[in-house]
Amino acid sequence: MVTSRTSLPTKPLLIALFLVLTVAAAPGAAVARYRVGLGEQDPSMFASPLWKSLHLRQVRYLVDWDWHRTGQRAKVTAFMNAARAHRQRVLVTFNAHSGCFNGRRYSRRPACRAPSARAYRRSVRRFDTLFPWVRVYSAWNEVNHISQPTFTRPRLAVRYYRVLRREARRRHFRAMAADVLDTSNLRRYLRAFLRRAPGRPRLWGLHNYQDVNRRTSADTRRMLATVPGEVWLTETGGIVKFGGSGQFPYSERRAANRTRWMFRLANRYDSRRRGLRSRIKRVFVYKWLGGGGRFDAGLVNEDGTPRRAFYVVRRLAARASR
Repeated sequence: MVTSRTSLPTKPLLIALFLVLTVAAAPGAAVARYRVGLGEQDPSMFASPLWKSLHLRQVRYLVDWDWHRTGQRAKVTAFMNAARAHRQRVLVTFNAHSGCFNGRRYSRRPACRAPSARAYRRSVRRFDTLFPWVRVYSAWNEVNHISQPTFTRPRLAVRYYRVLRREARRRHFRAMAADVLDTSNLRRYLRAFLRRAPGRPRLWGLHNYQDVNRRTSADTRRMLATVPGEVWLTETGGIVKFGGSGQFPYSERRAANRTRWMFRLANRYDSRRRGLRSRIKRVFVYKWLGGGGRFDAGLVNEDGTPRRAFYVVRRLAARASR
């Protein structure tokens, strides 16, 4: 069969095509496929010109499971309405009742008892009835941490996930199974959770503070090796200050450096290098406002002025979402 010369690609075109394919296949050229958001409790964030300059569309919000009966409705409504007005996709995470953790142990007071499945279901339904536009809920915050009633009770964490999963099917939202902190019990807790969880959960949350702030990757890799499906970094970021001087003394420079490492870590397990399927789909930096308390990871000071980590997030979040 004879083919006319005019039907063949020209030499310059062949060279250009080769270069495009080569660059696309190069490991270092992998494009991030996750979206970046912020975790915050204060709706004043949405009015900040600095926040607006980030052009983010994701936010994570923590809600006490008993918010509807402890006088928090106005506060919750103010945040959720502000988030919607600014076109945010909100990840809502249920949490232990405020004031039940004293820094060492979870309180045994009656008010701090873990909710029954029925009480938890009522809370979820009330919230979703008020804000039916929410598309993702996390069953419980940091289920493997001592600050939560689920700490040594993965069966209880599974109970809440079962309830949320049923509600998700009825109300058409996504249910996040276990939202965990990168502590030493991470793998053991997740395995116990998986043995009891209905179906095969495909959406998980990780707070990888230890990896980010010690410039390691072991816990993030451990999480990805243990659970199937998507993993969202639901709370992460460079710590400005935590605990006493022997832990993380105040340093905006260190926080900015660790925030850069956070993005590098997310990129490492997000890209399609070596044909691997993308696993990390969302990264929620915690948090916007800094100052006060023994834990500070804010991107801006209490007066709204930016810290070094803010500029890191502005530059690398835009690159990740490009």
